[in-house]
Amino acid sequence: MARFRGMIPADYPRVLEINAANLPEVGPIDADRLDLLVTDSVVALVAEIVHPAGPTIAGFCIVLGPGSTYDSVNYRWFMDRYDDAWYLDRVALDAGFRRQGLGTQLYAHVDREIEARRAAGADIARLTLEVNVDPPNEPSMAFHTRHGFTEVGQQETPYGAVVSLLEKRY
Repeated sequence: MARFRGMIPADYPRVLEINAANLPEVGPIDADRLDLLVTDSVVALVAEIVHPAGPTIAGFCIVLGPGSTYDSVNYRWFMDRYDDAWYLDRVALDAGFRRQGLGTQLYAHVDREIEARRAAGADIARLTLEVNVDPPNEPSMAFHTRHGFTEVGQQETPYGAVVSLLEKRY
């Protein structure tokens, strides 16, 4: 059984391990940068699998809103164009827990948070993110297409990848 909760500093070693195992699909990160992202985030979730011996973190996601000081070129691309967007900076799953619906469940939690904030009057019209197209990340592109994301642009990044810039409208 999976449960989802807010990320706390005690989770960072496992989150960093999962992040490192998902390179280059997600960017590299260290503990200090992770802490800055979590502190600046509008959503930072971990997915835990509950076992009799205790829970295991199987995945995570981090979402930023407008106004962050985050220096990602992809975050900046979206924020330069939209003042009503949230940016999903990273989502990653442990390889042993893929294809079990956890990614879909993480996104459902983000969707619910957006809908709750919209109901309270927040101006959030889109969830944005990027997916590598060179080198290609075809599983991620297929996942995001299935979940309602469409391309709004592409850009070459300073780290040598070309990314598809995607949005999901609300």
